[in-house]
Amino acid sequence: MITVCENQRINYKLLVPTFYKFILPLAAVIAGSAMTASGAEQSATYCNPLDLDYRFQLDNPTRREAADPAVVFYGGEYWLFASKSGGYWHSPDFRHWIFVDGKGLPIEDYAPAPAMINGRLYYTAFNTGKIFRADNPWTGTWTKVGDLKQYPDPDLFQDDDGKVYVYYGCSANGGINVVELDPANKFKEIGNPVVCLKCDPPHRGWEVPGNDNTATGNTWVEGAWMTKHDGKYYLQYAAPGTQFHSYADGIYVGTTAKGPFTYAPYSPFSHKPTGFITGAGHSGTFQDAQGNWWRVVTMVISVRHMFERRVGLFPAGFCADGQMSCNTWLGDYPEFLPGTKKASPKDNSVGWMLLSCDKKAEASSERKDFPVANAFDENIQTWWSAQTGNAGEWLKVDLGKVCRIDAMQINFADEGAQFQGKLLNDGYQYYVEASRDGSNWERIIDRSDNHRDAPQEYIQLDHPVRERYVRLVNVHCPANACFSVSGFRIFGNGLGREPAAVKNVTAQRNPNDGREATISWEPTKRTEFYVVRFGVAPGQLFDNYQVYGVTNVDIHSLNSGVPYYFTVDAVNESGVARGKDTFLLK
Repeated sequence: MITVCENQRINYKLLVPTFYKFILPLAAVIAGSAMTASGAEQSATYCNPLDLDYRFQLDNPTRREAADPAVVFYGGEYWLFASKSGGYWHSPDFRHWIFVDGKGLPIEDYAPAPAMINGRLYYTAFNTGKIFRADNPWTGTWTKVGDLKQYPDPDLFQDDDGKVYVYYGCSANGGINVVELDPANKFKEIGNPVVCLKCDPPHRGWEVPGNDNTATGNTWVEGAWMTKHDGKYYLQYAAPGTQFHSYADGIYVGTTAKGPFTYAPYSPFSHKPTGFITGAGHSGTFQDAQGNWWRVVTMVISVRHMFERRVGLFPAGFCADGQMSCNTWLGDYPEFLPGTKKASPKDNSVGWMLLSCDKKAEASSERKDFPVANAFDENIQTWWSAQTGNAGEWLKVDLGKVCRIDAMQINFADEGAQFQGKLLNDGYQYYVEASRDGSNWERIIDRSDNHRDAPQEYIQLDHPVRERYVRLVNVHCPANACFSVSGFRIFGNGLGREPAAVKNVTAQRNPNDGREATISWEPTKRTEFYVVRFGVAPGQLFDNYQVYGVTNVDIHSLNSGVPYYFTVDAVNESGVARGKDTFLLK
């Protein structure tokens, strides 16, 4: 209790930031500790796409969207901005996110660009023509501090010498530019813009449009981001288009903030063309409170609308030779959250494997064109839907044997939803049961009284369980949606033998097109799928493709004239046999 004497006055405006900065996050933690035995709120792990309350868009068709993300560490918290989200989030630990309405900003503009300038938080966005400063971002209070020219897909960057720059560009077959801004004079331009880079699809396969970089049409160059490390300037950019599995980020490196810049031959360095959810472009690079590097990225659904997207997170870093890296290997399996361990760009995996892929399943009902198998096919672009959203609709999977279950991710598909805007005090309500014999069931997760909107909910169990059958039962669907799931993904260990190591890998480059190569290998025992890894130096094989059902893959994302090293990992539900040999492809 606060007592106000006659000669004392409390400035409640000063108390407001304290309330939002400390009391609300603490309340979220306390509330989380009182939740069910699932342990989700005490999780030390996460799974892509990130578990956020993605907003339904304000136009038709009905779909959720968040993209072009950026994270800034300010005031002891992480601040996450993403396009078309209706606001932004902040969190002290990357687990408990508090949403702030963005009424004080041009929040419906694409490509938010927050930045720390002279110790304060600033913001602009795609062609906004204005720049804002946060007086109290916890309450959504921002002040316009200058008028800008229109900068598509901007990135604000302050150098060590205090100079401020904006990098920008979003165009077909275009490039990225930079111009200096004057923060002491309402961010007016200083000098003329400089062209930093141009796309070159004839020599860079990853810049070619299409899910596998084989389509024709325009290459969209966009999503600039500048990172300075060890005296070098790493200018990151996205291509070939946000709707493609191949959406990725490349790098140019310079010795000054305005260049000149040189193309990094290991591009794309942020790339996830395969897996449950794909895409790793238009990203923001940041350091966590412990100094570890991360990338927050745009991930692709693009079924109901080209811009139907989600937010992902990958560990990043720098090699001894200066190469910037981003690790997307099994990048939609559980990983450790920022701050929970000493992160490494080469190893952030928890080690829990997927148990549910293509397993035998059944459901209470299914709608035409949305069969039950879609919930287990490792493709977020397909989904199962029950006939209704009524309580009691269910989805059940047989893992084939008793397995150790550590976590699960439930990706709801919103089939038939009719809603626009942000869900308030509403979300999917359900529970999960598990059984060894298919007859006797134990409830292991209870969200039957949930009011948090969590369409991509990830749950780490307090304690692993050993079960064979898992059943997801509906209690309530928001937005008048049918009970529908694009991925009921169960993680843990199959309690069997790991796969045998891959041998006899061969790599052949297309003699007529250096952007293409075919990688082949012999099949191995106990293998469910393979991961082809490659890079421009031994020990730095950060790029990868997941390969199912075959023992070869055609890759179209290489840079002409650049030698590559390849290896192949074997994966099953009990572990991974990492490829030990690397094969040079010139």
